[in-house]
Amino acid sequence: MKRIIITLLAFVSCKGFAQAAAINDTIVLSRTQAEALFLEKNIAIISEKLNIEIADAQVIQAKLWPNPTLTIGELNLWHNATAQEVPPLWGNFGKTSQVTAELEQLVQTAGKRKKMIAMEKVGVDIAKEYFKTFLRNLKIEFRGNLTDLQYTQAQEAVYKKQLSSMQTMLKGYGNQVTQGNIGRGEYIRLQASELQFLKEIADLRKENNSLQKELKVLMNLPPTSFVKLTDEGFVPENKNIENINLGNLMASAIENRPDMRVIKLGNDYNDHKYKYEKAMRTPDVTLGISYDRGASTMNDFVGLGFALDLPFFSRNQGNIKAAKLAIEQGKLLTQEKTISVQSEVLQAYQDLIVTKKLYDSVEANYESDLDKLLESYRKNFLQRNTSMLEYLDFVDAYLDNKSIVLNSKKDLNKNLEELRYISGQQIN
Repeated sequence: MKRIIITLLAFVSCKGFAQAAAINDTIVLSRTQAEALFLEKNIAIISEKLNIEIADAQVIQAKLWPNPTLTIGELNLWHNATAQEVPPLWGNFGKTSQVTAELEQLVQTAGKRKKMIAMEKVGVDIAKEYFKTFLRNLKIEFRGNLTDLQYTQAQEAVYKKQLSSMQTMLKGYGNQVTQGNIGRGEYIRLQASELQFLKEIADLRKENNSLQKELKVLMNLPPTSFVKLTDEGFVPENKNIENINLGNLMASAIENRPDMRVIKLGNDYNDHKYKYEKAMRTPDVTLGISYDRGASTMNDFVGLGFALDLPFFSRNQGNIKAAKLAIEQGKLLTQEKTISVQSEVLQAYQDLIVTKKLYDSVEANYESDLDKLLESYRKNFLQRNTSMLEYLDFVDAYLDNKSIVLNSKKDLNKNLEELRYISGQQIN
């Protein structure tokens, strides 16, 4: 029975390892490679691009002339004995047939067609800017996820290193406890620290799993893949931050941000719309040519004609007024958006400067000195020159400081990316 249980456990373990191997199809990427994959394969980006083609199709439609209208009427398909005969249409057919035919063509006046084309062309430009806005929003989300993943990977590596060191000490302490050289209280205290490290690692892995899900969707990767990022780009190039000209950033944001350009293009659209509505005051003309057989003083009558609305009651006053008010509304929205954008740039710039000062306050050799000092504490503890309380207190301080350093790098990356996003300008 015992042998059967061991065999089953071995089978389950092998199956579990096989499933883990299938799930963890690891893909190692740099930030640059990940973004290239994102831009190439993201389904939402591909879908959003189609809106530009849809807007282009509306321009094509606006350029087309209205179709002519052909009307056939008063056609009798039976013979009336009292009908007066007329010359046949062909052969012997049509001697007693009556028929009317009319061909009409709508002719738009006052340049309506040209004005409609101009409106639709602005619509194409707006669609392009909407796509840029969509891509801009998706990019900052994607880059933020990359930064978070690099951060969790680095944090997990720190805790794993401490866990490995703690487990090595626990193994040695376990032997000493068995031999009665060390009290069990110290051993339990080390086990408590080990458990804390395991919990921190578990929490980081859960966060990693959440980021994995988001990134795999954004890069259109198989669900079974596992993304591992290199350290490249976690600390961004930031040498020129002190040289940033705030005035230029604000001007760049107002000029280049897609959402700001959408507002401006909306104003252009309103201008064209106003011109179009004014043109609608002028009635369109419908030209026609008609043919009447057997119903007038002529056997075959051909006549010309035209039709147009008489603008006695409606001269499109309501739509013209609405279009004019839309222009005024657009100006107010532009003013509000301008103030909002400038305020956003200022806040993002100030946040970046604060983060940069914190990052710069960490000396270049601080992390390596911290690692060396931790190793020194560990050796002194093993040699009984340092108490367990002192050693564990330093480990806590070490982990806190490591977390502060990593957070300063992450925040610098995110704040710089935020300023790029807000200003619409690439800042190195």
